[in-house]
Amino acid sequence: MKEHAYHITCQRNLSSGNRARFHRPCHCQECTTNARMPAAPAKDAPAISQYAAEIQVRASQQVQFLLIAAEAILYLPSQTPQESMVQWSATHHDPQRCARMKQAVEQFLHYMAAERGVSANTISAYRNDLTQFVEFLQSNESSMNGAASWTNVDGDAVSSFVLDLHERGYSDSTKARKVASAKSLFGFLLDERMIDTNPMDDFASPRVGRSLPKTLTMEEVDSLLSVSTGSSAQSIRDRAILELMYATGVRASELISLNVEDVDLHQHFIRCMGKGSKERLIPIHPQAVEVVREYLEAARPQLVGSGPELALFLSRKGRRLTRQGIWFILKALVRDAGIQRQVTPHTLRHSFATHLLIGGAPIRHVQELLGHSSIATTQIYTHLTSEHIRSQYEKSHPRA
Repeated sequence: MKEHAYHITCQRNLSSGNRARFHRPCHCQECTTNARMPAAPAKDAPAISQYAAEIQVRASQQVQFLLIAAEAILYLPSQTPQESMVQWSATHHDPQRCARMKQAVEQFLHYMAAERGVSANTISAYRNDLTQFVEFLQSNESSMNGAASWTNVDGDAVSSFVLDLHERGYSDSTKARKVASAKSLFGFLLDERMIDTNPMDDFASPRVGRSLPKTLTMEEVDSLLSVSTGSSAQSIRDRAILELMYATGVRASELISLNVEDVDLHQHFIRCMGKGSKERLIPIHPQAVEVVREYLEAARPQLVGSGPELALFLSRKGRRLTRQGIWFILKALVRDAGIQRQVTPHTLRHSFATHLLIGGAPIRHVQELLGHSSIATTQIYTHLTSEHIRSQYEKSHPRA
């Protein structure tokens, strides 16, 4: 190696006092090339290509190391470069460690889908919540007990996450859902022995005030169902969608999952696959049966494409309707009906349950029709019927 009289890091020119401190080869261009780069090969194309690729990899590694070293020195300028590198690597973003955290999340999602049978929409919600949680932990490694990993997450880190959600303006129900997602994940990690203790064992979820569901009046429902009077295939389809949703109380995700074979117009019922892959049979009243029959006979053949399509409700392109498609259809019909408030597909479901209870249907029957696993979920509609009874009392009693 050629000597460089004025290069302080060249081992050949270090004084005896400096040699004990610097134990690395010279990083000048000539020394680096002689010491680290492979010798040039013979002049044949394959060898030259391999040589060029190896040079590129070596150069990329050196540049990456120099960038990390510079960032570490700027990160802790009061310490020596070696001490800065050690502390920086212990607290800074590590792609491999982050990948392991996300891999654990994917294992949890696979478990929930394959063994617990949760719906695709629930898996999507879990993925969004936990991805946000992981990204928060990775961006706040300095406040954690060590680098970001599931074993280092404690109750303080979760509290910081909830506080961040509050500062971002999330609603109480959304914060509670995200905390519940994190609790489920940590329970899985503990069962799989990926962590030793569950940091959320004693963590209190955000308190959520239970609000009454918004419903339509019977007059508003009549106005909505009568607004789509056209004879086009899309108008007949939209009318069938509204009739079936109000006649059965199905969720939007359940509606778009229906196939033609799930509808029995002779026996007047549909076969619906709900949350947790639970199947239920829901009766249809005769008026809704006739509207759905008109759609199947007159409108659906015009919408279906050249290939086979099992879905009951189709888009203009002949494909299965999406939840967003259902929402846009309903939004347009609500506007045409002159209803001056927001109406979602779930509003029709709430209206279905409330109107059944007002009409005298037993709450257990409504629970089965809605597919609720717990009757406590259905009991919220009794508050709406109580308000209806009170309003009728005030209208009818002579001294009210």
